[in-house]
Formats: sequence, structure tokens, C-alpha cells
Amino acid sequence: MTSHTRRTRIALGAALVLGLVGSAVAQPVDAEAFPAKNKSTVIQYLKTIAGTNIVSGQHNKEPASLPGQYTQQVKDITGQYPGLWGGDLMFRGQDAANRQRVIDQAKTEWANGSLVALTWHACSPTGPSTCEFDGGVKTQISNAQFTQIVTGGTALNTTWRQRMAEVVPYLRQLKDAGIPVLFRPFHEMNETWNWWGGRSGANGGAKIFQQMRDYFDAQGLDNLIWVWNVQDNPQGGWSGYYPGNSYVDVVSLDVWYKNYPSTADYQQLQSIAGTKPIAIAEMGKVPDANLLQSQTRWSYFMIWSEQLRGNNSNTEIQNTYFHPRVLNQGEVVLP
Repeated sequence: MTSHTRRTRIALGAALVLGLVGSAVAQPVDAEAFPAKNKSTVIQYLKTIAGTNIVSGQHNKEPASLPGQYTQQVKDITGQYPGLWGGDLMFRGQDAANRQRVIDQAKTEWANGSLVALTWHACSPTGPSTCEFDGGVKTQISNAQFTQIVTGGTALNTTWRQRMAEVVPYLRQLKDAGIPVLFRPFHEMNETWNWWGGRSGANGGAKIFQQMRDYFDAQGLDNLIWVWNVQDNPQGGWSGYYPGNSYVDVVSLDVWYKNYPSTADYQQLQSIAGTKPIAIAEMGKVPDANLLQSQTRWSYFMIWSEQLRGNNSNTEIQNTYFHPRVLNQGEVVLP
């Protein structure tokens, strides 16, 4: 971290104490801070900072018409924007109709110097292409239905391929703009709340992940950084859901059973990742000094939308964003 950055943080910290930083204060950023890059640049960067720094991140959930609302909350509290912006390709009809707003926000965040991450809460192919969370994303399907989804030539596989095709034009805009995307489909695949989850082994979650990557690769979407994800449930056995090194670029964990990953969680994920970057893709509690100093291989963390204010005090958020290991917008420097 440069001395200029340290002075800036000290000044912002003093301003926060005095109550001078608020939503009306503009953060100076260079126009087009990030030019066009390929995905290998971002992957290598995440590897390079492991052990030294961690990128701050904030997710922005629905509505898609407000794709930066929670990132703005970070700015209001800390005077800084996160080093990673997270968005979603969404599931409800009104949000799917506003996917362009999400893509436009991703372009803006990248231009301002933040990494871009996208999650996709896809609706089950056993129902319509848009849906409610309960009964659509959060739903149970039979093993026979799942097998049909991942078996070429079946009606459900055809439906699923059409569903994937619907989001290709949006992802292609980011490819054409030279924006690498940390793309996290089928998250928490070791959980059973979603239609794709809870299926270990080669023909389960690993297979549908592989097939999506093969499909998007065939569409020329070589800007996608494939982020594989599990949740920190105590059952373990996470490697049984792993699609394989050739399909995964970043190995990530969602931390919901507890505030922070345990030492065992941290070790289990590293054993799966090998030399690949690891990340905390969802958490509700901002990392504290102990976590930041004891588990140094995490390359980024992302706070889940409403959990930012719902589960953290302003002081806790400020302490995290002003921590010397944490990289915010303007401090992420790609080669």
C-alpha cells in the first residue's frame, strides 16, 4: 500500500469521526481506471495478492433497477467504494427485464476500478424461465428430473439450454467491453435449498457446472472467471462437488453457519484449491482484524446485500475498510 493511500485512509477516518463523510461526498477515481483486460490478468492478480491483501466486496441483490444500492451504502459509511462489485442475473420477471441495468452497472464499476462479480439464481428448468425465489430457485426436483436436465436430447435439457441462451447476450456485452467477470453459478451446491444442490459425485452438481462452462465457452465467453462455491456446512465433504481443475478458476466459500470460516474450513478449501485463488463469496459479518491477519490466503470477500447494515455496526464496517490489508476501489491495481 502506498503512503498516499495510507494518508487518504487516515484523512477519511478522521472525517468519519467528525461526521463529515456522507453520501454527498464524491470519491475521486480515474476515468476508465481499468482498461480492457483478459481473465488471466485478474486470476493472476488474485494469486499475487494472496497472503498480503484482500479485496473488499459488496453484493447488490434485487431489484435489478437499483444494481448499486448496497455498494452506495458502503460509500455512505466509509467514504470508499468496495474493490469488488457483485451483481446478479436475477430470477423474477421484473428483474430479468432489467438485466441490462445490471450489465451497465458492471461496466461502470469496472471503469471506476472495481472487479466485477456476477451470481445467477437461475430458475429450475422444470418451471418457467422467470420465477419467485420460493418455489422457483428454492425448490426441490427429483433425481430423475436432474438427470434429464444434464442429459442431452431430453426435453428438460433443451429447456435448460434455452435458459442459458437467454443470458448469453448480456454476458457477451461484458466480453466485448473487455471486462473479465468472476462468474459464480450454482452457488452453495452442497446445500439442498436450491434445485441444483445436494448432489455429490460426478453426475451431480459437478456435471451441471461442467456443462454450463462447456456451453458458455462454445459461445465465446472466454472472459468468464469460473468461481466454484460451497457453503460452510459442518458435514464437510466439499471435494465431492468439485467439477475439476480444468473447469474452475477460483474456489470459494459462503459463510453462513457461523460469522467467519473456521480454521478447518480454511484448510479444507485450500486443499481443494491447490494453487488456485480462494475467496469468501458470501458472508454477513465484515471480516475483523483477527480473520484478516490469521487467514491471509483469501483473495476477496463479498458481504451479502442487506447484511451490510443489518449485521454490522458502522464502526465495524469502517474498521474493515480502513484495515491496511484491505483493498478498496482505486487500490486494486491490475498489471
